[in-house]
Amino acid sequence: MSRAAIIGGGVIGGGWAARFLLNGWDVAIYDPDPEAARKINDVLAGARRALPMLYDRALPAEGELTFCETLEDAVTGAIWIQESVPERLALKQSILKSLQDTVSERAVIGSSTSGFKPSDLQKGAMRPGQIIVTHPFNPVYLIPLVEVVGSAANDDAFLTAAEATLTQLGMFPLRVRAEIDAHIADRLLEAVWREALWLVSDGIATTEDIDNAIRYGFGLRWAQMGLFETYRIAGGEAGMTHFMEQFGPALSWPWTKLMDVPEFTPELVDLIASQSDQQSGALDIRALERLRDDNLVALMRALKQRDAAAGALLNAHEATLGKPQTAVPLVSVRRVIPVDWTDYNGHMNEGRYGQVFSDAADAVMAEIGADAAYIAGGLSYFTVETTINYLVETHAGEVVEVHSRITLADGKKLRIWHEMIRRADGVVLANCDQFLLHVSLETRASCRPAPQVLARLDALVKQHGATE
Repeated sequence: MSRAAIIGGGVIGGGWAARFLLNGWDVAIYDPDPEAARKINDVLAGARRALPMLYDRALPAEGELTFCETLEDAVTGAIWIQESVPERLALKQSILKSLQDTVSERAVIGSSTSGFKPSDLQKGAMRPGQIIVTHPFNPVYLIPLVEVVGSAANDDAFLTAAEATLTQLGMFPLRVRAEIDAHIADRLLEAVWREALWLVSDGIATTEDIDNAIRYGFGLRWAQMGLFETYRIAGGEAGMTHFMEQFGPALSWPWTKLMDVPEFTPELVDLIASQSDQQSGALDIRALERLRDDNLVALMRALKQRDAAAGALLNAHEATLGKPQTAVPLVSVRRVIPVDWTDYNGHMNEGRYGQVFSDAADAVMAEIGADAAYIAGGLSYFTVETTINYLVETHAGEVVEVHSRITLADGKKLRIWHEMIRRADGVVLANCDQFLLHVSLETRASCRPAPQVLARLDALVKQHGATE
């Protein structure tokens, strides 16, 4: 079992702990804050609910979480150490330097710093080439981007290996090509933040106006195309060249105050804080986090269906997750019910039960060799009839399994009995009786399965005690 150490248990450290833990790593945490365990467990509660909703397969078994009394205890045996202490350079340098006395020389030491360059962090370190910047975004357990920054002291192979580990966690490591303060993403965010402060300070917009401009406008485009590709489309058939020629002159117009920052007077702070409280103060922080996570899950699952942007990353990561092991009955599905599968009543809608049992049938087909390659050869099973019984309400976040058993296998006829079970207590939530016929895709008529499928089906039938 791989082991990670998290140094600093705030929002970012807790998010890193969740990302590692829910991907099967053992995690040790060091934070002298007496409230660290409570804060981490609050973050973990949100992560345990949200992250599995992104996937249509079960994540690995959760690793073991340990809170350590000393820094040395936390990093001992860890192959990845993630530093997430407050953004003070001297503090970070001191911690990074001291932990090198204990950690393996092959371990990765990543810093979550949003602003410092790796060469700054490496000063005074025994092995500077072991320390890199791995800057994530909140919530770390859902947002895949992590900026990876090295210095001249870092070997390229070391950075590449670190990126491979992050990819295994379902993240998107973005290599920053050269050191620069605040890396890439935060420099872009800082530009928008400065302009937003001016708009509020000058009475042009409220905090809610600015948020609405982003979430109902360009934020939707940025979520799936980013900045340059969005503007390429804006250039029409002539592409980016036309866009640059058309809008380039606007760069010299007084449309921005990016080079100046409004003075942070008590009046400005109070103005922004009061507008923010009016905008969303009715919800406490946990409710806001849950709303954010649910919206991110729904958006990223929509992109997943299109195999685009963050959704394509999810599909690639999901392909590496193990499928349920063969058993009697066959565990054909193991997953978490996502929030976008629920309706206005708050429970899973009828169509999604069909999705679950269809996925279960696909698993049975794969088990007997009637998979995509078999279909490409011109043969398949078609569902003729299903009868679904809805027994108990199913809610978002619940972990379910489908147990599938073959009840009839007679030449071209196949019948499967599926039960969807809540793992927490074994309650059967729904069941499905499914009847299929084997067909030729060329003639669209029923026919006997290929010999190799019949052989594997026969073995499964004997396991399941079906009628032949």
